[in-house]
Amino acid sequence: MRSFVEADEKYLDQITKMGMDLWPDNNSDELKEEFAQLLSSHKDKVLLCLNDDEPIAFIHVSLRIDYVEGSRSSPTGFVEGIYVIPEYRRKGISNKLIAEGERWLKTKGCKQIGSDIELTNDTSYHFHTSVGFIETNRLIAFIKDIN
Repeated sequence: MRSFVEADEKYLDQITKMGMDLWPDNNSDELKEEFAQLLSSHKDKVLLCLNDDEPIAFIHVSLRIDYVEGSRSSPTGFVEGIYVIPEYRRKGISNKLIAEGERWLKTKGCKQIGSDIELTNDTSYHFHTSVGFIETNRLIAFIKDIN
């Protein structure tokens, strides 16, 4: 049976594993420490989808008071990351995680929720538009070494 719960310390290893699948360029120990800090933050919330008490998906939403591209209010909620284990995808879990995240953000005074993706991430683009996000801008970032 599936349920949606707020993440706590007992799920830290599973959240970190899913986080490494989502962000493979991270260091596992550093990501685990970051998630541990998020679990006690008042400006962040990590929510899980459990299947028979086993985490199969998560969403990390945050409160942003700085400018969020396209927003008209502050604070603005922000999807920092969302992940579903591959065998559970395309079953509506992400939609429910977004709804759970929105519910928490509304209690914090948010009227909007933002998100961003890599320009080439078509899968994430289609997911975002399917759950009601509207593209507000495209951005290409540059960097140059000055050694």
